[in-house]
Amino acid sequence: MSRKGWLEYVVTQEDAGLTVEQIARQKLSVSGRMLQRLTRSKGILLNRKSPFLQRQVKAGDKIAVRVQDNRLGQDKGPAMKASSLPMPPVVQVDVLFEDDHLLVVCKPAGMMVHPTRREQGNTLVHILADQYRYKGENIQIHAVHRLDKETSGVILLAKSSYGHLLADRLLREGSIKREYLAVASGVVENDADTIHAPIGRDPRHPTRRRVMDSGDPAVTHYEVIARSEEATLVRVWLETGRTHQIRVHFQHIGHPLVGDAMYGGNSGLIRRQALHAWRLSFVHPVSGEEIVCTAPMPEDMTSLITRLRL
Repeated sequence: MSRKGWLEYVVTQEDAGLTVEQIARQKLSVSGRMLQRLTRSKGILLNRKSPFLQRQVKAGDKIAVRVQDNRLGQDKGPAMKASSLPMPPVVQVDVLFEDDHLLVVCKPAGMMVHPTRREQGNTLVHILADQYRYKGENIQIHAVHRLDKETSGVILLAKSSYGHLLADRLLREGSIKREYLAVASGVVENDADTIHAPIGRDPRHPTRRRVMDSGDPAVTHYEVIARSEEATLVRVWLETGRTHQIRVHFQHIGHPLVGDAMYGGNSGLIRRQALHAWRLSFVHPVSGEEIVCTAPMPEDMTSLITRLRL
């Protein structure tokens, strides 16, 4: 990075003869859509000048692309800008990792990741945008993946369109590893197992999912951490990311999550499903560094585990 908001690449001898466009696409992972936008806004430079994209480069040339959005609100989709007034956010979200491109935070239970209606506020992306606004930074927040509203824990977001592009590629490649801690009802007998069961929409309920032959493939791995007479504490990791996957799969094997009223769990012990995203790891697409973030267990689940003697 030569200066804040820009990513710079120095052309090697092996790259000589490639075009500016090829360098941007192959070496800096710039999409065609982003390249068009950068060209219009003078956001791509060759040796600090706006180039013809088909110009061939030589060893030692410096190509820079603007990787932070220079104008809030320019992209549609799950990206939110801060409110105009620099008011402190009502809720402070803990940041676990941050750089110019990506952001990892701990989402509290009861908070949606992003709005489902235009007028909706107080979602994670709203609060984070306001959190940065209060510090004097105007940035867009893009949701990379999802957590259910009542699921707490670690989640990856992007701070720019470019960061979102990089992170979305990691997600599609299966390179973002996520692990969860859950309290399942009853005694799960197997110490470790894998659940293979396709998941689709329940035709009798607008938001519920169910295991069904016509559903999308879904694979959940788990291992038991502790058992009591009433419940089992499990570590869970996924090969697929279907909506409500962990909740549906544990209901399917006869052990719905404690507190998960939608899927048959006892809701008298905790006011939400006992599910916490505790660990997220990935290799950073720019630096190549392995990023590992963990989120401490929230108080309601800690108390639940204590009461159940797990």
